[in-house]
Amino acid sequence: MKENKKDIQQEGKITWHDKHKQSMTFGDRIADSVANNMGSWRFIIIQTIFVILWMILNAIAFINHWDPYPFILLNLIFSTQAAYAAPIIMMAQNRQNERDRHQALSDYETNLKAKLEIERLQKEISRMDDEKLEKIIKLISEIKESK
Repeated sequence: MKENKKDIQQEGKITWHDKHKQSMTFGDRIADSVANNMGSWRFIIIQTIFVILWMILNAIAFINHWDPYPFILLNLIFSTQAAYAAPIIMMAQNRQNERDRHQALSDYETNLKAKLEIERLQKEISRMDDEKLEKIIKLISEIKESK
């Protein structure tokens, strides 16, 4: 039976991902959003269209070229964009590394619990096998005595 997120949280079974999401600040969410958007094909296509339009409009403008060739204003815009984008993307990457560490730790703890449970089950099966073997030996000895 599949439980929904609220049921899991009410039972105290909050996953590492839920804990991570709850600990994110407003700035963290903005940085992740910026990194996700800037790392998309949509952003690359929009920016390419913007650059092409900028260059065409400046090349064919009859009066008042606001950024004549070699497009220094466009260069300044991209430099400013890169100056802000790089640290924001690095913040998002650092958070991703932290998420990965939390997930690895959670996986390790789960695997450790599973290992202990498997060992317990193996001991239980071994104990049951020993009991069965003792019963079989007892039955065989009773059969031999009755002959």
